[in-house]
Amino acid sequence: MGDTGLSDEAVAAACKNGDPLTKDFMMQQTMLRVKDPVKSLDFYTRILGMTLLQKFDFPSMRFTLFFLGYEDKKEIPADVKERTAWTFSRRATVELTHNWGSESDDSQSYHNGNSDPRGFGHLGIAVPDVYAACKMFEEQGVTFVKKPDDGKMKGLAFIQDPDGYWIEILSPNNMVSITS
Repeated sequence: MGDTGLSDEAVAAACKNGDPLTKDFMMQQTMLRVKDPVKSLDFYTRILGMTLLQKFDFPSMRFTLFFLGYEDKKEIPADVKERTAWTFSRRATVELTHNWGSESDDSQSYHNGNSDPRGFGHLGIAVPDVYAACKMFEEQGVTFVKKPDDGKMKGLAFIQDPDGYWIEILSPNNMVSITS
C-alpha cells in the first residue's frame, strides 16, 4: 500500500461475499458518549433536525440512552414494547449515551477521535444544499471544523457537536465532483 492506498484490484480481493446469514443485517446505530444531554439533545434535534425516537434509563448503572434518527414523529408507536422494536428496526440511528453526573464534572470530556491517538472520525449527514445548511449552522453559532469552500474539497463541510464530535455535511449530488 505505502503512499498510494489500495488499488482497485486489492480492494476487490479484500472484499468477500458475506455469509448468507448476513443478508438481512443492517447498520442500526452509532453510539456517542455525551457530557451534557440537554446540550446534545438540543443540537441533534434543533440544529440537525433529528427526532428523539426513544429514551432508556438504567438507574442501577447510572446512565441513559437516547436514540435519534430522521423519522416522522407521527410514525413512532405509542406502546412501549412496539416502540422499542420499532426503534431498533430503524436504519442509521445515533445513540447518545449519558453517564449521569458527567454534565457537572469539569474534568470530564470525551475524545472525538480526530486528535492523537486518532480513531473515530465523524458522522455524515446528507442535506439538499450544503451552503444553505451551513448558513443556518452559522446563524445558530455552530462550531465549524471546515466550511464548504475551505481547503481542496469544495462543497462539503464539517461541524462539531457540543462534545466536539465531527459531523460531515454533504450533498449526495455534489459528491461526484468531490471524489473525482
